Amino acid sequence: MNPANASRAERRTEQYVFALGTYKLLAFTIGTIGVFSFCSNVFVIILYCKFKRLRTPTNLLLVNISLSDLLVSVIGINFTFASCVKGGWIWSQATCVWDGFSNSLFGIVSIMTLSALAYERYIRVVHAQVVDFPWAWRAIAHIWLYSLAWTGAPLLGWNRYTLEIHQLGCSLDWASKDPNDASFILFFLLACFFVPVGVMIYCYGNILYTVQMLRSIQDLQTVQIIKILRYEKKVAVMFLLMISCFLVCWTPYAVVSMLEAFGRKSIVSPTMAIIPSFFAKSSTAYNPLIYVFMSRKFRRCLLQLLCSRLSWLQRTFKERPLAPVERPIRPIVMSTSHSSKDRPKKRVTFSSSSIVFIITSDDFHHLDMTSKAASSSEVNVIQVRPL
Repeated sequence: MNPANASRAERRTEQYVFALGTYKLLAFTIGTIGVFSFCSNVFVIILYCKFKRLRTPTNLLLVNISLSDLLVSVIGINFTFASCVKGGWIWSQATCVWDGFSNSLFGIVSIMTLSALAYERYIRVVHAQVVDFPWAWRAIAHIWLYSLAWTGAPLLGWNRYTLEIHQLGCSLDWASKDPNDASFILFFLLACFFVPVGVMIYCYGNILYTVQMLRSIQDLQTVQIIKILRYEKKVAVMFLLMISCFLVCWTPYAVVSMLEAFGRKSIVSPTMAIIPSFFAKSSTAYNPLIYVFMSRKFRRCLLQLLCSRLSWLQRTFKERPLAPVERPIRPIVMSTSHSSKDRPKKRVTFSSSSIVFIITSDDFHHLDMTSKAASSSEVNVIQVRPL
């Protein structure tokens, strides 16, 4: 072998951060994540556009998450995949800036939308308020503007987008010790990670407390009310699982970034940096699986889409009218008067739009729902509005 060629091969090998076999494994991993994320999120968007029963304000927020995940699979993963194939970053500095900006933007959109979903569940279950499409569109607009503000700041000089330590993708300059850059990292982590996580914890903590309080009402025996509460519980569990998966995927990346920003740079190795980065990108493929496995509406619509030519399946999953006929509120279950003295009296009323739980501390008496006058006895009113 020519000594000149051997020396060039040695210099090229020294430029690699990982072994050649590791690059192939990373390319296969990120490629699989990208393809699966693209296909699954496209299915979610198609289902929402095709089936009217899925067009609700809550599902509109879900589509916003699918759109951001789809854009990550189209824009953010391709540059990293090509870099894994070539054994290092092969793009220009402008492409690096775009890669870091786009990945940060779509990641913030996802976590802020999950916070909006947690808040939507909170006001629905705890405060019995139903959101509408204008509210959902305003929330989406604010989410994108908020994300653009934080990801656009590095383009104006507050920190910058640069190549990460594993040299397969770009992100913020976490390792910079400049006070200007360090201040942005601190505020960025607070505003785009810790605050949204705090909102989710607060909202779901109150939701679990309210559901547990409703479960304590032993006189609740009406089939319709039980079905509605079960449905609300399933929806809340689905969103909680989405948030948990997102945090499991992104928390390691946030921890490594904080170590790189506020610790010594030598602490974070390329291997320690690449695993959380790929794990965070894998979150784009999880949400559609959660929709399909935990949402009966999504499952039925997906089966109907895949088997639309089968007439028997079309009859089985025939769409029902969206707006039920309003009926006057009527009492369903009432506690008996011969119960123990310490046990509070309960009254449950039900209509097509809400469930009202009225708990009084004295003997049952007539309570006017439209009157604003305060009663002498202690009265607790809990109202739940289903979808």
